[in-house]
Amino acid sequence: MAIKFSYTEKSLLLQIARDSITRALQDEDQRNLDPEDYPPHLREPGASFVTLTIKGVLRGCIGSIEISQPLVIDVRDRALAAAFEDPRFPPLSEHELNDVEIEISVLTSPESLIYQDPAELPDLLRPGVDGVILRHQYRRATFLPQVWETLPSPELFLGRLCQKMGLPADTWKRFPMEVETYQVEKFTEDELRS
Repeated sequence: MAIKFSYTEKSLLLQIARDSITRALQDEDQRNLDPEDYPPHLREPGASFVTLTIKGVLRGCIGSIEISQPLVIDVRDRALAAAFEDPRFPPLSEHELNDVEIEISVLTSPESLIYQDPAELPDLLRPGVDGVILRHQYRRATFLPQVWETLPSPELFLGRLCQKMGLPADTWKRFPMEVETYQVEKFTEDELRS
């Protein structure tokens, strides 16, 4: 795991996320974010998830797995999507904005997990450390490492990931699936205020 952000870099990314959501609520243009205005580490290509909570309850979470654009742009795009495009929730409203807590997870590049027998798979995962991507035919789903907090057993974690793909929970036991793992560096507004 090579990602390491300074306090200043974390603050800048969190500010980008909050400012982007605020500007969208005020119908302001989002295109004025220039990566060149930010430190080199934040201009590098990156993939992120932005999670919004209100009083500890999920309010939106959208992310990218593939690294395809500068991290500052990716964080902006994921923040807007978490606020306004998560299909599980109505779009965020202006009166909710002050209560929203923002968490950013920056992902390492996914690495393939090689295994022969599905029974081996639970022992290859590192609870609390690995984010997991499962692929089966045309379906794909991921859970961030934070999900281990609520699904601590690898078997349960994999089962819920299959269900997230719309498949029976035991699919990972019955069919060889493509599995990738990644790690994240995560930080929240609350942590930086402490």
